Amino acid sequence: MTLVELVILLVIAALAGSIGQAIAGYELGGCLVSIAVGFIGAFIGLFLAREFDLPTIFVIEIDDTTFPVVWSIIGSALFAAAIGILTRGRTIRV
Repeated sequence: MTLVELVILLVIAALAGSIGQAIAGYELGGCLVSIAVGFIGAFIGLFLAREFDLPTIFVIEIDDTTFPVVWSIIGSALFAAAIGILTRGRTIRV
C-alpha cells in the first residue's frame, strides 16, 4: 500500500466516522478520533453484517484493501451512541 492509498483510506474512514457520530448525535473528538471511530465502526459493522448474513452494500477497494462504507457508518453510529450512553458527555446541537 502506497502513501497515497493510505491517505485515501484515512480520509474515507474519517468521513464515515464523522457521519456516524452525526447520526448518533454524539461527538467524541476531532479528526483523528473520527478516523478511529470510522475504523472501529468498520469492524463493528462488518461483524454485524456477517452475524446476520447481510450483504456488503457499498465497498471501496483501494489496492488489496476493501473498506465497507455503509457498514462503517452504521458501526460508527452504534459505537458513538454506546459511548454517548456510557459517558453522557457532549452532544451535537443543531
